[in-house]
Parts: sequence; structure tokens; C-alpha cells
Amino acid sequence: MFTVAFLGIAAGLQMADMGVQAVSLSAIQNSFGVSDAALGALQGLAGILIASALAIPLSRFADRYSRKRVLLWLIAASSALMALSGIAHEFPLFFIGRSAAGITEFAMVPLVYSMIPDLAPERHRVAANLSFAALMAAGASSGFYFSGAILSTAQGLFPLGAEPWRKAFLLLGMAGLPLLALGALTADPIRRITAVDAAAPPSLRAFLWRRWRAIGLFVGVAGCLIVAVQALNQLIALALERRFNATPGEIGHATGLIILLSSIGCLPVAGVLDRVIAQRIGQAARPLIMGLSVLMTIPALLLLSTAQTLDHAFITVGIFLFMTCTANALVPTMLQDLAPAPLRARCFAIWSFVVSMFGASGPLLAGTLSDWLLQRHMLHAIAAVAAPALTISAICALRSFLQTLKEHRLATARPA
Repeated sequence: MFTVAFLGIAAGLQMADMGVQAVSLSAIQNSFGVSDAALGALQGLAGILIASALAIPLSRFADRYSRKRVLLWLIAASSALMALSGIAHEFPLFFIGRSAAGITEFAMVPLVYSMIPDLAPERHRVAANLSFAALMAAGASSGFYFSGAILSTAQGLFPLGAEPWRKAFLLLGMAGLPLLALGALTADPIRRITAVDAAAPPSLRAFLWRRWRAIGLFVGVAGCLIVAVQALNQLIALALERRFNATPGEIGHATGLIILLSSIGCLPVAGVLDRVIAQRIGQAARPLIMGLSVLMTIPALLLLSTAQTLDHAFITVGIFLFMTCTANALVPTMLQDLAPAPLRARCFAIWSFVVSMFGASGPLLAGTLSDWLLQRHMLHAIAAVAAPALTISAICALRSFLQTLKEHRLATARPA
């Protein structure tokens, strides 16, 4: 329990910089004099795509060597790179620094999800996955919620003639020091190789070839969903600031609270739905829950683009995030069921990369549409990107549900 709790706190704190960066986009844009499209690339390419791509080779170490040792190295590297990002004086250097910091953060999550099945008994595995997700979400959302406090604290701690957002990155980088001390007390679990794992294809390529159809549908559901999620998550602070002339601190406080409540509040809902529906249709319950949640998200997105007040916008953002978080809550458990233990970290890393290719396109497309076609109306740009992506995600979820349900009925009928 201590190790699972530490893993969630460490992953959450290492991702808190993303919230501070999202809230500080306007200040970063002023510091470097870059366009909306460049900000979209920063939030999509640097923050997600590049990071997750280079996290794949790092995950090989997690599948072969001590996962605790790899984890401590990732925490140290992420903290150092976070601090170094704050002193970059050219946008290309800042872009590279944020990409490098994101690599270590993305490599941490596949490592953790490969450890949880070896830390938690089977009957507690879903609860452990959801608990880790809750702690990670709480830490990540703190970057939004406490952005104003982080910026003001950093301003007071560092008597430097630099922008507050730079000092905030330096402060967040220092948070890695106590994490390293606590990490020395965590467990390094032994990998449990079951009979199913032993019978699985020995190589990653053979495994992907054998299960290509199920994997393809899963990527379609989660990939298109993440296009919409990242388009909104990464650019909503800037969009609301422009639309309603609100301050970054006001937006960051409210957005952080919304992210926290939606990310944590959806977990018991997803867990109960999975337990109840799975009694009837087995693992087909998970794509069904995802598809229904995605369909319920589309009306909220359309309402957001026509919001007349800031409070109205916050309510619709909350509905959007709650439903998309519910859709994503059981994804780690689905991958753990699918991936054999010797390949688990790499499977999670590849999943993160493939999904992030879609996710990177969300803020990049929205930023480009805002610049070229929509006269910097960012809320309209977000809706124009997210609505088609959510529709495709729902269609893929339906096909995945039908295929998984067929497999469940065949498996149930076979003993008879």
C-alpha cells in the first residue's frame, strides 16, 4: 500500500508542471513572442508525442532490470530537466527542455502499471489501479489548482530578475529531492509469471501480430478520445482567458478543482459500473462504458463553444472532463489483462506513444485552426477538432464492444 501510494504521488507531482505550463501559456507566449500554432506544438508535440516516443526504449529497462532503481533515476532526471526548462532563453531550447522532461514523466507511468499487478493481489488490482490514478490525478491537477500559489511562492523564494513562470519551474524541480528520499523506502516487487504469461508470444512483435484486431480497436477508441481531451485540456486556460478576460490565477484555480473532482469522482463510478455490468457480459463491459461515456460528452462540448459566461463554461468543462475521465478509467486494467507480464511495461509505453500521436494532433490542430481560420476564437477551434474525434471514438467503442461480447459468449459456451 505504501509503494502504490508513493507511485501515485510521485507520478502526480512529476506531472504538476504540465498544469503550471498550461496556465502560464499566455506569459510564455509573451516571453518568446511565438504564435498560437507554436503553443499548440509545445502542448502537443513537446509535451506528449516526443516524450512518449522516447519513453518506449526506456521501458525496456523496466521489463529487464530493477523497476525501483529505474523509477528513482526517472524521478531525478525529470526534476532536473524541469528546473533547467525554467532558464531557457530561446523558445527552441525551451521546447527541447520540455520534451526531455516529458520523456521521463511518460516513462514513469508504464513502469508503474507494470508493477501494480505484482504489488496487489488479483482481487485488489482494479482498486490499486484506480487508487494510483486518483493520486496521480490529484498531483497533476494541483499544477492547475495551485498555479497561482506556486507562481507567487516561487516569486518570493527566488530573488531573480526573471518571469514568475520560470521561477515556478525551478520550484517544481526542487520537489524531486524529498521524493527520492521516500523512494528508497518502497518495495521492488518480483515479477509474477503466470501460466497465461508463459503461453503468450515470447516477443513483442509476435504479441502485437497475434492480437492486432483487438489492439487496433482499442487504439481507435482511446486515440480519438485523447484528440478531444488534449485539445481541451491543453488550451482551455488560454481559450477562457481570451473569451472572458479572466486572469490566469482565476482560471487555474477553477480548472484545477474541476480536474481534481472529475478525475477522482469518476473512479468509483467506473469501478461500480464495471463490476455490475461485467457480471453479465464480462470484459465487454469496458468498451461499452467507454462508448456510452463518449456519447454523453458530445453535447457538453457543443455547449462549451456557445457558453455566454465564465461560470457556464466551467460547468460544461466539468461535465466534459468527468465523462472523458470515466471513459478512460478502466483502460489500464484492460491493458494489463491483454499484455503478458514480461512485455507489460513496453506494451504500456507503446500504448502511450500511439495514443499520444492522436493527442498531439488535438492542441496542434486547434491552435492552427485558431490562427488560420477562426480569428483566434480558441473555444470554437477546440470544438471543431474535438467533435469529429469523439464521434469516431464512439463508433470504434461500439465495434470493440461487439467483438469482445462475441468472444465472451464463445468462452462462456465452450465448457458446456
